[in-house]
Amino acid sequence: MASVDECRQALQELAARLDRHADAAGRIDLDRTLACRITDLDTAFHGRLQEGRLIDLTDGDDPQAKIALSTSSDDLVALVHGQLDLAKAVAGRRVSIKANPFDLMKLRKLI
Repeated sequence: MASVDECRQALQELAARLDRHADAAGRIDLDRTLACRITDLDTAFHGRLQEGRLIDLTDGDDPQAKIALSTSSDDLVALVHGQLDLAKAVAGRRVSIKANPFDLMKLRKLI
């Protein structure tokens, strides 16, 4: 099981990667609050997706988040490091994403 610090680091790595690619061709028009809930650690992080970037990432849950991702600590780290395919993880119920269908289509372009 990954630690809270390893999950935080993975999300910071994801934010840095999204930031590097945000100015690439085709900016994503998405401005939504995001919560990432780590089920096996009973912890969460939240932030905001804005123009293809993950910003204002901090500890704690946001029950009002427009996009909510729930997964285990190990699966989060594997997703960020490219060792777990998001589509397969969702299909296998290892990852749950709650968002409106239009946001899900836009999120696919980010990942």
